[in-house]
This record gives sequence, structure tokens and C-alpha cells, in this order.
Amino acid sequence: MDKVSITLKVFFEDPFYIGLFERIENQKLSVSKITFGQLPNDSEIYDFILKKYNQLQFSPNVQMIVKKEHVNPKRKQREIHKEITKLNLGTKSQQALKKQHEQNKIASQQSMKEKMAIKKKQSFEQKQQKKKKKHRGR
Repeated sequence: MDKVSITLKVFFEDPFYIGLFERIENQKLSVSKITFGQLPNDSEIYDFILKKYNQLQFSPNVQMIVKKEHVNPKRKQREIHKEITKLNLGTKSQQALKKQHEQNKIASQQSMKEKMAIKKKQSFEQKQQKKKKKHRGR
């Protein structure tokens, strides 16, 4: 049984909105391009698919490798946000300040870890001394 996958991508190509149908059948890709004019809403796209899909002229088939890769939409959104924030925006002085802030943050975290370790050790030693004091035989 053959699997057929069809996707429609709508994008703005000055001055019109373009629809790009991609059909993948038997690991072969064929494409058809249509011009919508103004931004089509969902009902217009649905009507177009129902009424005029058979009239579309697809390009000759091109061999391709089909990947079955499902990306969690939340993860995809996080990756997009990460890429956007990763860009080095601002002046060189702002970038230097940001780098200094990150270094200070790392140093602060390390000093806090050391302080917590010392505090834990002192607390443990106090408990041990208290135990020894109780069991001296008095």
C-alpha cells in the first residue's frame, strides 16, 4: 500500500500570497504553485482543495528520501526562541557587559555552592559534638 503525503504552504511573495502544494508519493516529490492574491482564510483554502485540487498541474517527480521525523511543537518553539535570543544584538559594549554579567553569575553560583557546603559541614560537626556530649556517661 502506497503512502501519499500532501502539504500546502502559504507564504507572501510580493505582491501576492502564493500556495505551494507538495505531494510525496513512493518517495518521489512533485510540486504545484498557485497564486491566491489576497491572504486566503481557512475556508477559502478548504474550498479550493475540494473543488480545484484535481485541476492542479504538478511538476515531474523528483526522487527524494522521506524522513519520518516528528518534532514536538513545544520543543520546536523553544528551539526557535533559543535561536532568536542567541543572536548577538546590541553594541560591542553591551555584549561585553553581558559577558561580564554571565561571568559574575557563574562566580556567584560557585561561591554559593562553597558556602552551602561549609554550612552543611559545620551543621554536621555540631550534631556530632552534641551526640558525643550526650553519651559521655553523665
